[in-house]
Amino acid sequence: MKRVMKSFAVVAVVFCLLLASCSRSNENNYDFESLPATVILDWNEVAFKAFDGPVYQHSLMASRINAMTHIAMHDAINAVYAKYAVYAFNGKDETADPVAAAVTAAHTVLLHEIPARKSFLDSALQQSLSAITDSEAKTKGIVLGKQAGQAIIDNRNNDGSAGDPVAAIPPSDVPGVYQAVPPFDFVFAPNWQNVKLFALQSKNQFRSAPQPALNSPEYAAGFNEVKEIGKLNSSTRTTEQTSYAKFWYEFSEAGWNRVARTIVMNKKMGLYEAARMLALVDMALADAYIAGWDSKFHYNFWRPYTAIRAAATDGNESTSPDVAWEPAEPTPPVHDYPSTHSALGNAAAKVIARIVGDNTPFTMTSFTAVPAGSTRSFSSLSQAANENADSRVMAGIHFRFSCNAGQALGDKIGNWTVENHLKPIK
Repeated sequence: MKRVMKSFAVVAVVFCLLLASCSRSNENNYDFESLPATVILDWNEVAFKAFDGPVYQHSLMASRINAMTHIAMHDAINAVYAKYAVYAFNGKDETADPVAAAVTAAHTVLLHEIPARKSFLDSALQQSLSAITDSEAKTKGIVLGKQAGQAIIDNRNNDGSAGDPVAAIPPSDVPGVYQAVPPFDFVFAPNWQNVKLFALQSKNQFRSAPQPALNSPEYAAGFNEVKEIGKLNSSTRTTEQTSYAKFWYEFSEAGWNRVARTIVMNKKMGLYEAARMLALVDMALADAYIAGWDSKFHYNFWRPYTAIRAAATDGNESTSPDVAWEPAEPTPPVHDYPSTHSALGNAAAKVIARIVGDNTPFTMTSFTAVPAGSTRSFSSLSQAANENADSRVMAGIHFRFSCNAGQALGDKIGNWTVENHLKPIK
C-alpha cells in the first residue's frame, strides 16, 4: 500500500509540474506553435527598405545585415520558447512576448548597422509593437529582443566587412586574367573574401575546382555559347531567354529573400518555422558571397567581355575575337569564375528545399522584370535556381562553366548550413 501511495505521489508531482509548465507557457495566451509569421516577413521587407532597396549598391553588405537581422529574430523568439538551437544568444525569458522580442531584435540590429534610417526604423518598430496588448510581456520581450540583437552585433564586431568596397584593378595583358569591364573601372570589395563567415568553417571549405584551361575544348564551348547567345541584340537568344535574363538580373540576395517570403506565405508557416528558414537562407546567401569571392579572387579569371575581345591571345584555335562585342546586360565589377549569382541562388534554393521539399511551386516578380511587375512561375526550387544561373549566360556576363561551378558551390553551402545550424531541439 505504501508503494502504491508513493507511486501516486510521484505521478501527482509530475502532473503538477506539467500543469505549471502549461500554465507558464500559456499565461500570455500563447500557442507558440501557431503564432503567425507576419512580423518575420514584415521585417524582412523593412530591412530591404532600410538599405534603400531596390537601388542599393552594396549587395554583399546587404546579405550580411539580412543574416544578422534574421539570426537576431530567430534567437529572440527561441529565448521565449525553445524550438530550435540558437546561434548567438543564450538568454531566456519564458514570460516575454515573442513578437515583441523578434521585432525589437531586428530593430536593434538594423539601427546599429544603418543608423541614418533611425526615423524609418523607429516608426516600423512602433507599428509592430502597437498590436501587443500585454504591457508586461511586451516590456520583457523588448528587453529580450535588445539582448538578442546585441548578441549578434557583438558576434560580428570587426568581422572584416568595413571599408571602401571600391578598389583599383591593376592592368594586365595576360590571357585569362581578370580586367575591369566598362562601364566600371574598378573591382568590387576585394576584402569580402576575408569577411567572417556565418555558417561555414573556412572560406575555402568548398572552393571551386579550377576553370577549364584556355586551350581546352570545354573553354571553347563556353566561350562560343556566351559569345553568340549572350551578346547585345543576339539573333539566337529568344524573347523568353531575354526576359529571364532581365528578370533574374536584380541582386540575388534580394530575389531569393523574396522567394523565401513567398514560400512562407504559400505554406502558411508559423512564426518559428519562418524565422528559422529566413535565418538559414540569409546565412547561406551571405556565406555564398564570401566563399564565392574567395574562389573568384583565387582564380582571377576574365569576363566574357574581355575574353571575346582578346580571343586572339588565348591560344585556342576554336575561338575567334570580336573586338566590338558587348554583353546583353552590364557586367558586374568582379571576376567571372565562379558565378556567385548562381551560387547564391542554389544556396538559398537548397536551404528552402531541405525544409519544404524541392517540388514546391511558386510565382513571383522581380524589380528588374520587363515589363515591370510581370511574374514568372516555377514548379520547383531547383527549376528556379537553374533558370537563375542560366540567366547569366543569356545576359552575356558569365561563361556556362562559371555558372555550373557556382551552382555546385551553392549546393554545398546550402546543405552545410541546414545540417549544422539552428537544428530542431529533440
